Amino acid sequence: MIFQTFRFPNGQTAKNRLFKSAMEEQLAQNHQPSQALVRLYDAWAKGGAGVLVTGNVMVAENGKGSANDVVLTDERSLPVLEQWAKAGTQNDTLLIMQINHAGKQSPKVLSPTPVAPSAVPLQGMEGFINPPRALENDEIEVLIRQFARAAEIADKTGFSGVQIHGAHGYLVSQFLSPHHNRRTDKWGGSLENRMRFLVEIYQAIRAAVRPEFLVGLKLNSADFQKGGFDEHDSIQVVQKMSELGIDFIEISGGNYESPAMMAEKASTQAREAFFIDYAEKARAVSQVPLIITGGFRSEPAMNDALNSKHLDFVGIARPLALMPDLPNLIKQGTYQTIVTRRAKTGVAAIDNKLGAVLELNWYAAQMALIAAGKQPNPQLSAWKVLLKTLWENGKAGMSTGRS
Repeated sequence: MIFQTFRFPNGQTAKNRLFKSAMEEQLAQNHQPSQALVRLYDAWAKGGAGVLVTGNVMVAENGKGSANDVVLTDERSLPVLEQWAKAGTQNDTLLIMQINHAGKQSPKVLSPTPVAPSAVPLQGMEGFINPPRALENDEIEVLIRQFARAAEIADKTGFSGVQIHGAHGYLVSQFLSPHHNRRTDKWGGSLENRMRFLVEIYQAIRAAVRPEFLVGLKLNSADFQKGGFDEHDSIQVVQKMSELGIDFIEISGGNYESPAMMAEKASTQAREAFFIDYAEKARAVSQVPLIITGGFRSEPAMNDALNSKHLDFVGIARPLALMPDLPNLIKQGTYQTIVTRRAKTGVAAIDNKLGAVLELNWYAAQMALIAAGKQPNPQLSAWKVLLKTLWENGKAGMSTGRS
C-alpha cells in the first residue's frame, strides 16, 4: 500500500504514500533561501518520499518564527527558489512549500510587539515571546494578499503546490481559536467568522495560481487547551474547506502552550499515529485527500493506517531528519524501525519551559548536517543545541537593536 501511486483531484500524481511533513530547517541566509536548503531537499528527493513539504516560509517580515526562517515577499531570490524547486521535484517527487505567519509565536528578538487576532499573551513563554497587539482590519487584508503572493511565486518557480499552515498555534491557527481570537468584528466570534481569515487566504491563493498547482492545509485536530480550538470546530473546518475545493488536508495538533505535536498519547501509541482516531471522523464529512502526521515509525503501522482507508498518506517528519533515505530503505526491504529520542538537557526547569523550542532546534541541527553532506548524529548533545540557540537569538537581538 505504501508504494501505490496517488492521483490528486487536480491531476497531479504522487508516486507513493509517504508524505514528508514540514520541519523548521532554519537554513535561510538573511531570511532568503540558501544553497543549504537546495542540498537538503536534493537528499530528501533522492531518498524516495512521494511528497516533500518544506519548513516554514513566512509571508511577511513581521511573521518570522525563528531567526533563520525564509521570508518570501518578493522575487529577489527567484534563481535559488528555482534551484530549490528543481532539487525537490527530481525523482518524480512533489514539492510543497509551506506558507505561514507566526503571529504571536514570534520571539521577542525578532518581533518586539508581535501581532495576533487579539492581544492575548502566550502563557509560559514570558521572557522569550512578548505579548502581542491585535491586528487592524486593513492589516488582515494585507496579510491575505501576502499569502497569495507567496503562493504565486512558489508556482512561478516550479514548486508543486503550497500548504497553508493552520496548525500549531501560528497566526491562522490563532484566528481559528476562540481562546486566542476574541474579536467582535467579522473576523471573530462564531466559527464562521473565525475561519474567515483561512477561507479568504485560500480563495486569494486559488485566484493567483494555476489550476494544477496544489493548495493544501495543515490543521489542528484540536489545540488541547481549555477554551481553544476543539475537535468539533476542526471537523467543521475540514468540511468547509473540502466544499471549497482544498486539494489535501494534513492533521496535527497542539501549539507552543500545549505541544501535542511533540508528545504521544498513550491511547494511540499502539497504532503509532497520534491523530488516527480523528481521521475516522474527518473521513465521515470529507473525501479530500487526508494526511495524518505524528508517531509513524514501523512499516506495518504505516500500511495498517493506509489500509484502513481513513487516510491517503502517512506523514513522517523527525525520522527523515535522522534517516533521509527511509522511503528507499522500506522499498528495498532493508528498513529497521527507527527509534527517535527526545532532546532534553536533564534540567527540568529548562526542559519544561523551552522543551518545544529545544526539540525543534535539535532536529534542525540534524538537517544542517544532511545539508552539509554529513550523516545525522542521533547522539547530538541537547546542551550544545541550546547554547547555539541562545547565541543565535542573542545575535538576532543585537542585529535588530533589541534585547
